[in-house]
Amino acid sequence: MALKKYKPVTPGQRFKVISAFDDITTNTPEKSLLSPIHRTGGRNNSGKMTVRYRGGGHKRMYRIIDFKREKDGVPAIVKTIEYDPNRSARIALVYYADGEKRYIVAPHGIKVGQEILSGAGVSPDLGNCLPLGEIPFGSIIHNIEMRPGQGAKIARSAGSYAQLMSREGKYAIIRMPSGETRMILCACKATIGIVSNGDHSLEVSGKAGRSRWLGRRPRNRGVVMNPVDHPMGGGEGRASGGHPRSRKGIPAKGYKTRHPKKNSSQYIIERRKK
Repeated sequence: MALKKYKPVTPGQRFKVISAFDDITTNTPEKSLLSPIHRTGGRNNSGKMTVRYRGGGHKRMYRIIDFKREKDGVPAIVKTIEYDPNRSARIALVYYADGEKRYIVAPHGIKVGQEILSGAGVSPDLGNCLPLGEIPFGSIIHNIEMRPGQGAKIARSAGSYAQLMSREGKYAIIRMPSGETRMILCACKATIGIVSNGDHSLEVSGKAGRSRWLGRRPRNRGVVMNPVDHPMGGGEGRASGGHPRSRKGIPAKGYKTRHPKKNSSQYIIERRKK
């Protein structure tokens, strides 16, 4: 999992730094686990644009990922490590002993031919999925459930992980990727290890066209708009535009958007670092 830097043969390659894809073992996805994606271009069911700066991009097929890991006690063998255009992490194709095939989010360091397991009583080895109540303290984990049986919601992107700090009664104390410390039920499952492709954050596209391939259209800044279009617009010349805020007037720096009476706040022990 290395990065590749190009010689500046063209202007777009001068600052280009991308993954070398040396951890990928195949270019052909498993056909039975593919599903078509309907692209919206940022428009809702009536055709009105509700999200700006979306559209275009290369066609994709969705890879059906197993975030629940509910096949308890059935061993699986890792067959391939693959690229997924829909997420920053790599995915792994696993063959279960009963013949079923599934995709999982690949942990960093997992190898083709490695055996993985899920369920209670499983050893806390790389790639194994087990309840938080059975994972040793200090373990690095990812793909963490918020509610039992819901499927993984936390620490799924490239290079992300959380740490199991302690347990209190029926709750496990988790340090989240953001630095927040919170309680999650011990019955919730998590996978051992760090999510693969940790160098993703170091990649540099090098040109605007690569963003267009990903379906991202150009963004224009609020300060260059007119006052009718944005709170920071208007003014003579290159005016700074006042306090940074969104198009709807919500301050961009320091303004708390979390509801003060949100029910899940009781499970947060320490808020994330600013």
